Amino acid sequence: MSNQLSFRVQKVKPSATLAITAKANELKSQGIQIVPMGSGEPDFDTPKNIQQAGINAINNGQTRYTAVDGTPELKNAIISKFKRDNDLNYTANEVMVSSGGKQVFYNLCQAMLNTGDEVIIPSPYWVSYPDMVILADATPIVVETGLEQDFKITPEQLESNISEKTKLFVINSPSNPTGVIYSKAELQALIAVLKKHPQVLIITDDIYEHIRWNKESFVNIAMIDATLKDRTIILNGVSKAYAMTGWRIGYSAGPEAIIKAMKKIQGQSTSNPCSIAQAAALEALNGDQSIIDTMASAFAKRHDFIVDALNAIDGIECPRSEGAFYAFPRVEGLIKRLGLKDDVELSTYCLEKLNIALVPGSAFGASGYVRFSFATSMDNIKQAIEKLSKV
Repeated sequence: MSNQLSFRVQKVKPSATLAITAKANELKSQGIQIVPMGSGEPDFDTPKNIQQAGINAINNGQTRYTAVDGTPELKNAIISKFKRDNDLNYTANEVMVSSGGKQVFYNLCQAMLNTGDEVIIPSPYWVSYPDMVILADATPIVVETGLEQDFKITPEQLESNISEKTKLFVINSPSNPTGVIYSKAELQALIAVLKKHPQVLIITDDIYEHIRWNKESFVNIAMIDATLKDRTIILNGVSKAYAMTGWRIGYSAGPEAIIKAMKKIQGQSTSNPCSIAQAAALEALNGDQSIIDTMASAFAKRHDFIVDALNAIDGIECPRSEGAFYAFPRVEGLIKRLGLKDDVELSTYCLEKLNIALVPGSAFGASGYVRFSFATSMDNIKQAIEKLSKV
């Protein structure tokens, strides 16, 4: 059968996070109690006012097609959000709504990349970046960072990896899987490099914008340097900030020509995002914003606990982070102590022997690490730590 499949799909790896979730669910179906530390979604319920907006949309008959790029009302709310939170001005032709942030990135790759184009992706990276680049027949250029440089690409690394083939540079802050945040000064240093290479587009993945506990205000490249706004595409959504992962609403902003091309791709694939979810997202962006601080505060407490607890375990070295809801410790010492081969074997061991679901770091381009999601209850976190400590 494999010879009947496209070369394109055979080059792509299945999502590691989804694979771990599926395996954990399989064990649950057998009556095995799994401690969920793998899934990247808040354990909070979608706020009641947002739920009610979705119910109202159904009751009011908002169950038909919308415009491919989103309802005018939601696009206006997105425009207002960018002005309110980021002091960025966009028009309706410069924003669009998609079925989750993942579709935003996919649309961009399909719209902008050609065979031979290169995309610079700092590692550790969100698992889907490289494969979406490959699906567009382009080449991901993975730039390794590590614990010693706080998991951040340096200006020197960026400069040395830009070539005449470079089409796109990807930056994710706060980061999945590390939780690190680029400071304004660090972004300015990267901007100085990017300004020397006008052919390079930038996509800034801001999906964790509101989930942070650092003292600095949130910034991205377009906010810092207006001259790069016309080369920057912003990816965001309601999934993480408003506990709406299942509603599948992401959105983007960027130059009109690029957004128009992304809209064309979406029009020939999924068409419009769910009309009911769009109505709920409208309420999320325009309504009560208190859920943001509530969740961020809870995640900060969980972060402090899990980082201290992991560092107390022999063979684990866990850095502190400033946002998202992940701990990304180096576990090479633990792997060696247990006589295992690598982080993949360790993750399998944790799932099958300890009943803890987590994701190997190699899925994010960083072997020797694992990702713990603390978007789960404190009871689950304590249970996972207890099981690990007994090892």
